[in-house]
Amino acid sequence: MARSYDQPIRDIVDYVFHYEINDPNAWKSARVAVLDAIGCAIESVTKSPACRALIGPVVPDTAVPNGFKVPGTNHQVDPVKGAFDLGVLIRYLDHNDALWGAEWGHPSDNLAAILAVSDWLDRAATCGQYTHQGPPLTVRTLLTALIKAYEIQGCYQMKNAFNAFGIDHVILVKLASASVVAWLLGLTEEQTMATISHVWMDGHPSRVYRSGNNTIPRKGWAAGDACMRAVHLALLVRAGQPGVPEALSSKPFGFFAQTFRTEGFVFERPFESWAIQNVLFKTMPVEGHGIAAVEAALTQSRRLRAMEVQDYDDDSVWARDEEVEAMRAKVIVDVDHNLTRDYHDPDKRSIGSAVIVHLKNGATLSEVLAEYPVGHVRNPRTAGVVHGKFWGNMRLMFSDIEIQAVLKSIEDDETKIMEVVNLLSRESPKHSRL
Repeated sequence: MARSYDQPIRDIVDYVFHYEINDPNAWKSARVAVLDAIGCAIESVTKSPACRALIGPVVPDTAVPNGFKVPGTNHQVDPVKGAFDLGVLIRYLDHNDALWGAEWGHPSDNLAAILAVSDWLDRAATCGQYTHQGPPLTVRTLLTALIKAYEIQGCYQMKNAFNAFGIDHVILVKLASASVVAWLLGLTEEQTMATISHVWMDGHPSRVYRSGNNTIPRKGWAAGDACMRAVHLALLVRAGQPGVPEALSSKPFGFFAQTFRTEGFVFERPFESWAIQNVLFKTMPVEGHGIAAVEAALTQSRRLRAMEVQDYDDDSVWARDEEVEAMRAKVIVDVDHNLTRDYHDPDKRSIGSAVIVHLKNGATLSEVLAEYPVGHVRNPRTAGVVHGKFWGNMRLMFSDIEIQAVLKSIEDDETKIMEVVNLLSRESPKHSRL
């Protein structure tokens, strides 16, 4: 008799294959998320030589026929490398969206796997190289996959602290991406469960590269690595590889027994479309927990200006500035238990920080509290600022006419994915296609 897959695996597959998204705000939020992530990718490829060095074909000057066209470049690569490349571009400068809970994460990372696979499938099917058995390769399908990837990652993040076991949060990017990519490929529910089981059987990245003095640029390509692995696992299952039904619960070698060291996962809510509607959009390239503090500091002194990506470069004038270090040494961080409570409150979901400034003359500036900084869904300025962020990033490489074409393509549910990606390709950074 065939063994049944572990319940958490079955729950994801049931959601991916059968849940109908009916909330209009979820679709609206998904379009904003796509555009924000694309803008972040264009920003990275334009501003970061270190990021550009990581993308493109492994063998220089090669192109994969009907492969994924990496946005902002002239690279055309296979979907596995494409998922890595776009994942790096979206995440590298720490400017894409974020979601918080017991685990922190960046659900727009998943767009890399979704878009790379969808574009490749669309091109291959259009030229007759491949008979597509999955859902239509349109913007509507892209948004569906993205909403569900956000939800899988988001629901796991709320109450499950992978960081407590030294596991990096990109494990959830791999999980969410593998789940929806299997669906995009046209795999069966059984094959999708097999794919997810392989996610849990993998070794998982350590948080060491994201911590203290060990922090290195790998934190910028870890999500791309997770997307790449997710696509690869789904393709291996498509090629006939079986899964392990008890990958989570098996003793002594299952994920729970050997890695997570608990009896199971904890969930605050069912899979629906909540996560896509509750992300924090980063309006400045700051670690998510610090955004409210920075906003409060900006309010304290209009002489400060918003941080820019270049401020984080190793050769930035701020990197070894003695005044910055002196200021850092004077900063005292205290826990406010009310803010902590509101952070975890599912109905409030604030991400508050307060800043008090003590001046040399003994005076103290009154406290400034930012509970819902710009970028939070409850801040009325968020929509306008995120819209401006998208235009600012896209104008680094594209004309206004081209940007309008991208916007129009994402607004139309029936737009083919390859048509969207074609609008984002570049022969060179300065070459306009229109």
